[in-house]
This record gives sequence, structure tokens and C-alpha cells, in this order.
Amino acid sequence: MTKNHTLSFDDFDEVVNPRLLEPEFDHVVERALSRRGFIGGILALGSVTALTGGVLPATARADGSRFAFEAISTSTADTITVPEGFKTEIVARWGDPLFSDTPEFDPMTRGTAASQARAFGDNTDGMDIFSHAGRTLLVVNNEYTNRDIIWGDRGDTGPDADGILKGMMAHGVTVVELADDENGWQMVKDSPYNRRITPQTGMVLTGPAAGHDLVKTDADPTGTKVQGTWNNCGNGVTPWGTYLACEENFNGYFSAKDEAHEVSADLKRYGISAKDWGYRWAEVDTRFDVAQNPNEPNRAGYVVEIDPTDATSTPKKRSALGRMKHENAECVVNNDGKLVIYMGDDERGEFLYRYVSNNVYAPGADTDDLMDNGTLYAAKFHDTGAGEWLELSEAATGMSKAEICIHTRQAASKVGATTMDRPEWVATNPNAPELYCALTNNKNRGIKPNAGGDLTPVGGPNPREANKFGQIVRWKPNAGDHTSNGFAWDLYVMAGNPDVHQDARAGSDNLSSGNMFNSPDGLAFNVAGLLWIQTDGNHSNADDFAGQGNNQMLAGDPVTGEIRRFLVGPNECEVTGLSWSADRRTIFVGIQHPAEDGGSQWPDMTDVPRSAIIAVRREDGGIIG
Repeated sequence: MTKNHTLSFDDFDEVVNPRLLEPEFDHVVERALSRRGFIGGILALGSVTALTGGVLPATARADGSRFAFEAISTSTADTITVPEGFKTEIVARWGDPLFSDTPEFDPMTRGTAASQARAFGDNTDGMDIFSHAGRTLLVVNNEYTNRDIIWGDRGDTGPDADGILKGMMAHGVTVVELADDENGWQMVKDSPYNRRITPQTGMVLTGPAAGHDLVKTDADPTGTKVQGTWNNCGNGVTPWGTYLACEENFNGYFSAKDEAHEVSADLKRYGISAKDWGYRWAEVDTRFDVAQNPNEPNRAGYVVEIDPTDATSTPKKRSALGRMKHENAECVVNNDGKLVIYMGDDERGEFLYRYVSNNVYAPGADTDDLMDNGTLYAAKFHDTGAGEWLELSEAATGMSKAEICIHTRQAASKVGATTMDRPEWVATNPNAPELYCALTNNKNRGIKPNAGGDLTPVGGPNPREANKFGQIVRWKPNAGDHTSNGFAWDLYVMAGNPDVHQDARAGSDNLSSGNMFNSPDGLAFNVAGLLWIQTDGNHSNADDFAGQGNNQMLAGDPVTGEIRRFLVGPNECEVTGLSWSADRRTIFVGIQHPAEDGGSQWPDMTDVPRSAIIAVRREDGGIIG
């Protein structure tokens, strides 16, 4: 069949909602960035005393390195590459059955809608490991599907209705019990915890948006009963042990029979149009026809709370956390007990957000209110290295609380938040009051406004025009208080290619030929305080990206700035999602969309590539993170 997956979601958004060119932006790259002055200037906050407060014990500082592995080279091999002394194994693959009454994956047919609804989903993304009642539970987002692969048995005819539904059932979230035996980590079939949460799963909408006219439909006149979740990207974990799945590019699934159908300006801000990304869901479910159901898109784009320990529980869409293209949801319990959640909106020129609960978290107490009643903020970064959180209040936006939670982007635009280079995962340093956010790239920086018409000037944490490589920004709340409206920021690393470029596109001084990368995406800290960085970037290994090979996972020391490459994925994949076993002896890593351009046979070395979860261990069985 004709390939239709090669248009990225970013490019798709530009096709359906083209931005006007803005050619008169200031070009201030060299003012903000000189290769020599990067560490000493923009990264001045990164000193141990200024930013991390001497977090590391003296013994660790004396060692000079906290890395328990030797860095590896880039690779273009269609396999997983890890350092000497480490090994990998396949844990779960797209289509692997969760139950014994479900057939094994058939590479000829790629399954049916019925089998896929009871099998491991496609294109793994954010995930986490939960320990419960002596069991190990894996919860993983299944973001989207490679349509030319999942429908590859259809030739040029395209999918029938069951094929479209099969693709739908491959989306959502998979909950599966894992066990470690002589054969390695394996899924436990028929576990009472095994569950697929799909675009057809019943959910409830909570918080300020619940019951508002903008979320009411003919199928749900109450505006409180929502069906399904899809395009879940990053994730979060609450202090009380539930999983947060984050709906990202939800817009690409809506369409109308008449492609000339015009949607509202509010829907356009989120990339909704009469044309979808090729999934054709409206053909089998009228919910996705925006001409018939113009409010349905307002019921997607939220953070979804899931209890992995109860397969009968109803997921909750938490509208108080805002509606956007959520990347992940990083939860922090502040010193005063309030729950603080940091979130990025992954689109060019959109914003970084913070949510602060009204009430406090107490172990064992009712937690249902904590993500329903609170305040949203959007970040404003100043070139001075200072920043502030701007409250998305009714007074500041002229919008009701419910409208702020439904049209969150519009609210952030009204208060003048800083447009960012696609804010992706946010991670909290467990050993210091500081946070990191991957700004993956933005080819429109300094060239085009965002979807709401907000300018995207060069400067601050977004210092490069037409940013191909991305950077990681970090900030420290004033006085270590996550509820403070002030913070200090710097850049931990600026990705680039020092072998090709000598200007700002070479990256920061802590980048070299030996550790260069582009498009940081997933971020997570281990308990030792190393920052693990996963990439979802250009894997062409040519031109600006020559020598960078396949997508990869690196580890960085937040104190010294040192970064080492730990893992390289197979051809055309994204390395995404990571978590650790309870004993810290296994890292679970997601390998998403191998062969997105047809150039991989991983993991089974067949004509049907499959996204998968892998386990990485030390050969000596030692602690890995």
C-alpha cells in the first residue's frame, strides 16, 4: 500500500493549519551563544554552589565521574548497541497477546481488531514500572501506529473497517504483569492486572471542564463521560502510585467527509481540521467526524489517571491540568505538601506549564481532589536568566476556569508566556530542587509564529533560529519552593554537530564528536542523580546530522555537565520511555517505530518490524541505575 506515515505530526499541523511567515525577527544567535562562552555564560548557574547546592557527597565528587559504563560510539546498525558488560533482551512486542485466549501475533495478517484489543499495543512511548503485592507491573503508552506496517497485509487496497478498528485498538495504554525467570523478563499471560485501555474505554472527565457546554455531545449530554484515550506520549507517576498517561497529538484523528469543512478558530489552534493524519477513524466511529461532533475534540488532550493495580477501575481525565498536546506530567510534592505538576506542550512555539494543587498531599488520605482543584501557570523566561510563572487566572485571561482548562493554549497566549522549542519531557533531580525540560527542536524559531499567532523570537532558552538540534533547559525554583512564582534558569546542554558546524549549530561546550546528538525528547533521573536523555531526531546520518547515527540514549551528570552515550537503537526508531526495576538491576527501555521509513527488520529480523520494550542489564547482575 502507499506509504502515508512519513509526514510528521508537526508537518501535518502545518499542512492543515499553515502559519504566516514572519521574516522580521531579530537574529541574535551569536549574541546569546559563543561556543567558548556557553558554559561560562549561559551555564553559569550550573556550578555546584549556584545551582545544585553541593548535592553530591565528597566521595562522589572526588571520583571525578559517576558513570558506571564506558561511552559507546554512534551506530547505524539495525540492532541495539550497549556498552561492554551490558546485555539486552526483548520483553514485549507489538501484538504479543496478554491473554491465553488471544492468538499469537500473525505477521501475515498483523492480527484483527478483536485480537489487538487483547494484545500489546503499538509504538511504545512513556512507561513506568510499579511494584504491587510482590508483583511487577509495566504500564506503557501505545502512542500511535505505523499504518503502512499495521495495514501491510492489504497491499494497495487499504484497510477495511476491521483494519481501521485494528489500528484504533493498537492505541492507548497497556498494563501487563512481568516476571523474571531463567528466560529473562517475560509478560505474564492472564494476570489479573493485564489490561488494554483503548480509544473505546469508558472514562470520566473531572475538574473544571466537566459538565461545561464545550465538552457536551449528543452521546454525552452531561459532559462528564468520555470514551477513550489515544496518542499518549510521555507519562507521570503520582505520589500515591497511579499512572498518568498524557494525550499528545490527539488532533490527527479527527476529520470530516467534506474536506472543505471549516472548524472554529479554537479548534484550529489545536490543529483540528477536516483532514486527519491517515487513520480514517471517522469512517468507523462518528465521534471523530468534526462536522457531526464539533465538541468531541474538546474531550481529548488531557492527562489521564490510571490505577494499574485495579483492572476494573475507571480512568479519569484530569481537566484541571489543562488541555494541550501533553508530553509528560512530572509530579513533585512541595515542602508544604502541595502537589506540583510540570508539563510541556509539544508543538513548535507552545508553552511550558505548572499546576499547583489547592490542598496538600498526605499519605493514606483521599487524593481525588489534588488534581481537580488547583491553579495553572505558564512559564515566562527572561534573557537575564530569571523566570516567572504567570497565573492563568480568570482576571488575567478574561476566561472562566473551565474555559482556561479547555482552551489552555489561548489562555497562555493572553498572559504572554514564552513560546518554546517544543517542550517535551520534564524531569526532576531527586538530589536537588531543579528541573530539566527537553526542547527537542523548532525549525520555525525566528521564522514563523505559533498556531495562535504568537511570535517566536530568538533568545532566552530558545537561542537559535530554525533550531534543528534542540536543547535542554533547566531551572531552580526560588528558595527551592516549587510553588514560588520565580525561578532561575540556564541551559544544561545545547545539542548540535561540532563535526559539521563551527557556529551555534555545533552545540554547547559539553558536546563533542564523542557524545553529539540531536532532538532530545525523553528525560528521567535515576536515584543516583544522573539525567538519562533519549532522542527522537533526524537519523539520516547525513548533512547537518552526519556522524550522529541512529537515535540513542545518553546519561548526563548535572553537576559536571559530562554526557555519555549509553545505548543506540535500531534503524529509524525513536528511543523512548524508560523505567527501572525495583532492585535497580534492570532498565526497561522503549523502542518505537523501527522502520518508520522501511529500513529496519528489528526485532525479529523479518519483513514486519515491531515496536518493543527491551530490558538492559549488567552481565554481572549489578545495579544499573
